[in-house]
Amino acid sequence: MIPYILRRLLFLPILLLGVSLLIFGLLQLMSPFSRLAVYVNDPDQLKQGRLELEAMVEQLGLDDPLWVQYGRWLESVLHGDFGWSESARRPVLEALVELFPASAELTLYAAFPVVFFGIWLGRVAAVRQDTWADHIARVVSLVGWSVPTFVFGILALMVFYGTLRWFPPGRLGLTASRIVSGSAFTSYTGMHTLDAVLNGNITVLGDALRHLVLPVTSLACLSWAMLMRLMRSSMLEALRQDYVVTARAKGLPESVVTGKHARRNALLPVTTMAGLMIAGLLNGVVITEVIFNYRGLGNFAAQAAISLDTAAIVGFSLLNGVLLLLTNLVVDVLYAVFDPRVRLD
Repeated sequence: MIPYILRRLLFLPILLLGVSLLIFGLLQLMSPFSRLAVYVNDPDQLKQGRLELEAMVEQLGLDDPLWVQYGRWLESVLHGDFGWSESARRPVLEALVELFPASAELTLYAAFPVVFFGIWLGRVAAVRQDTWADHIARVVSLVGWSVPTFVFGILALMVFYGTLRWFPPGRLGLTASRIVSGSAFTSYTGMHTLDAVLNGNITVLGDALRHLVLPVTSLACLSWAMLMRLMRSSMLEALRQDYVVTARAKGLPESVVTGKHARRNALLPVTTMAGLMIAGLLNGVVITEVIFNYRGLGNFAAQAAISLDTAAIVGFSLLNGVLLLLTNLVVDVLYAVFDPRVRLD
């Protein structure tokens, strides 16, 4: 297992370099004025560049050979200098660090129903094929897969907030916001639910969970439906294999046959898809956070796109690329755990 993980880790810097080259290449398609903010981390200097564009381009070396510009840009990124965000009115890295816990909290809560319900319902539907449980699971997954995220989010907001007043938009209510911003409340992680538990504050915990219900449900709806269908198909294929027939012929209990032998092999393709889905949830927060006025990375990226904030868009893209590569690394390790043949190759 250790040599397998080390081989995957050796590929990681190469993949990160490829991601940076791709983003830098797309950056070159923009005008010099749009690229100024990526190289500048000072609002006064950026204003000067607006007035003296040609001089600023020459000063920053934006007319240098591409490989020189790439080296300079990569060095800045490695030192944490992502440029100045006009939409956030602060350095991009500072905005990403502050808003990341909010989106991570939303994504983590959405990942639990995606993985748990998707895999569990898929297994139940396959084991009880053509029964009422299978039919209900397939219908529910089909509906969940067919409804777009933004449509589901708007409908949920209209019903559960506009009509019933149960689950409000935003991240915290007024009372909880005052508690969090007060000196008596310590922010350890930036995730309000976890910080509320660490501070022993039930008011903030309940309010944060209440605000998370609708965005988490909206974000997870499409993903768990797709994972459930994949798990069902994979489980049905595993149940038809010869080793399952042999296990049943030996007299093993059905729970052991399906839970230990068939499910383990059925999880191989599901693990890959689940990892990509969880990483993709961070991209999906853009729509969800805008609909529910949830202040996180997705809302920040949407505002940056509307304002043509190049530096913020590039920083958000780099962060997504790194997170996707790290998720793929975790998926590769889990794949080797489920299938010993992979780590022996």
